[in-house]
Parts: sequence; structure tokens; C-alpha cells
Amino acid sequence: MSNIEAKPRIAISMGDPAGIGPEIVARICADEEIRSLCDLVVVGRSMLLRAGALACNIDLPRVELVEAGQGAEITPGSPSKAGGAQAGAFIETAARMCLAGEAAAMVTAPISKYSLQLAGYTDTGHTTMLARITDTPRPVMMLAGSRLRVVLATIHCSIREMLERLDQKTIVEVGWVSHQAFQRYMGMASPRIAVAALNPHAGEEGLFGDEEQAFITPAVQELQNMGVRASGPYPPDTLYWRAANGEFDLVVGMYHDQALIPLKLLHFEDGVNVTLGLPIIRTSVDHGTAYDLAGKGKANPASLKEAVKMAVIMANNAAENSPA
Repeated sequence: MSNIEAKPRIAISMGDPAGIGPEIVARICADEEIRSLCDLVVVGRSMLLRAGALACNIDLPRVELVEAGQGAEITPGSPSKAGGAQAGAFIETAARMCLAGEAAAMVTAPISKYSLQLAGYTDTGHTTMLARITDTPRPVMMLAGSRLRVVLATIHCSIREMLERLDQKTIVEVGWVSHQAFQRYMGMASPRIAVAALNPHAGEEGLFGDEEQAFITPAVQELQNMGVRASGPYPPDTLYWRAANGEFDLVVGMYHDQALIPLKLLHFEDGVNVTLGLPIIRTSVDHGTAYDLAGKGKANPASLKEAVKMAVIMANNAAENSPA
């Protein structure tokens, strides 16, 4: 007998209240397809949700809402300490709901790292905050669309610092976390994981760099020994095309722009950000707060809609794979 609930309960945090979060969340709450897939519970402020619906000129259907954070005057388009405090409270509340089993997954609208820091948070974004809240040692960022999925060995750092951070242990951990997550949440018993090279032509036998020989190839071999269907390293200039055409299920990119440029070329409006390795399911939009659009009712909810749909898929697969 299947453990899948007909409609999983999905907590959706409103993001930065001064950004487009309240508007795109309001649009998602009114989306008939989404309402047919899951039971949404908005984590935020009722006043913000009403303002978002008003900006979009839509009628807001009845939706469950969990009030979080302190009320404050927020100016659309302007980052602030108050906005950062609210956004942080929304995230913390949604995460704790998931940890307590009160929601099957959480979906997050965009936040401002600057506003978070104004509010006293030391986290650099959703990923580090959720890792802290859930005590997760190795969170892995995945960006996904219908044609391409990528995870990152290193994320937000300079190219120089990336070279210092990148090593065999990191690549193995990212590959292993991704392998386990795909088994549990994506319904793939043996996902095909391709590892990107760092240098042009995968180093050309050391002519253009020896990182492939020094630790990337050994990392692939170690993953294979762990039972992971990993291969590579492949030259990045052809790998992402091959993955987008169905040869691989996932690409491990070495650094931020190497992986995200091809992803956003294909999925600029409908890409989804997923944090793997957490004890909870978290998906998000693949864009920022768009302060220039805030309050105008023009923001595109496509990425948030795809994030909710991804959360539903992951929640259903997790239920299917959990003990009876």
C-alpha cells in the first residue's frame, strides 16, 4: 500500500517582504494547478500576502497562513533590517514545521542576503541558514530544469578561493549526497552522475592544468568504488550539451558559473534551486528579489511554480520510499 498522501502539505515562505515574494506567492496561492497538487500553507504575514494580491489585481482564495516574524512597515524595493528580520523568521518557521513533520516540504521565495545581514544574521543565504538550523554538515546546491540538472562542488567564492577549496574529499561528498538524494527524492535507483573537468579539454593530460589528474579523476574513481554511477571528468564545453540531451541525469560542476551559465541559458525563467543533503525537502526559485519590480504586479511566478511542483514530486517520492 502506498504511503503517498493525495496532496502533500507544502510550506511556502514569503521571502524578502520588500521584494517580489509577496506577489509571486499570492499568484501561486491562486494557481489552480498548484492547488490541485498540494495543500499550501503560507509562512509570512497576512498583510503582506494581501498586499501582494492587490498589486497583482487578483482575488486571493482562502489559504492557510502561519504568521511569523514581527510586523513592520516595509517599503517595496528597499532592503532593510526589518525586512531581513521578517525574511529570516519566515525561513526558520517553515524549516521547523518540516522538522516537526507539520509540512512535507518547504518552498522559499527570494531573499536579500544584504537585508539578512542588516538584521544580524551571519548566514550567507538560504543554504547556510538551513544547514545551521538542521545541523547539516554538507548541504549541496542543485539547480534543475526539465533538461538539465547541476550540483556545485564550490558555490559563492572567488575563482582564486575556489581553487583553494576544491579537493577530492569535497567532490566525493557532493557526489555521494547527490546520489543518495536522487535515490530517495527523484525515484532513481542508479542516477547517472557526470563530473565536469576544471580545465579546458580536461587538462589535456596535464598540459593545461593537473587538477584532473591530481584529485578529480581519483574522486570519480572513489565514487565508483562506493557504488555510485559516476563518470568523468569530462570537458565542460561539451558535457553540459550532452547532459541536456539526456546522456546524464546530473552534472557535478566545479564552480558557480561553470554550471549555472548553461543551466540558466536553458532554464532562465523556470529553473529551480534545491538544497540536497538536508533532513528536510527544500526547493526555491532560481532568481533574486527583483526590487525593481516589487509592488508593480509584473513579476513572473514561473520559477516559484516549478519549485512547488518539484517539492511535490520530492515529497511524494520520499513518502513512497519511507517505511510503511
